[in-house]
Amino acid sequence: MPEGPNQSAASAPTTPVPNQRPFLRRHWGKVTIAVVVGAPLLIFTIWAGVALSYSYSSGDRVGYVQKLARKGWLCKTWEGELQLSNIPGGAPVIFEFSIRSDSIAREIQKLQGRQVSLHYDQHVGVPSSCFGETEYFATGVTAIELPK
Repeated sequence: MPEGPNQSAASAPTTPVPNQRPFLRRHWGKVTIAVVVGAPLLIFTIWAGVALSYSYSSGDRVGYVQKLARKGWLCKTWEGELQLSNIPGGAPVIFEFSIRSDSIAREIQKLQGRQVSLHYDQHVGVPSSCFGETEYFATGVTAIELPK
């Protein structure tokens, strides 16, 4: 049968497709940047999550809140000092702590000048001062009523 202008597509001559390079050969620059930036970011995120999720120790300290301030350029945290004094007239020991919750910071501000019991959790290895300048994070406070 003679072929006319209405040829079928199956009988049309095909042009060979050039071999494409593998994905990594085509995108090596993008992959390198993703690995160089992404891997440390992923490791930092996992490390911060684990360090902030698990408490190394917890306890209570009793004393007077000497200082409480909201600090930080970019990441604002509450930082405080608790003055521990066992013997009147003795040299005080200062316990530095961080607060991540505004509600706990307000409770501590209400109790300034009074003797308080500060409950804390210790998180060792927190990777940045953005989460707090110390490894001790206050989680609660109670006023101590002195006997009359």
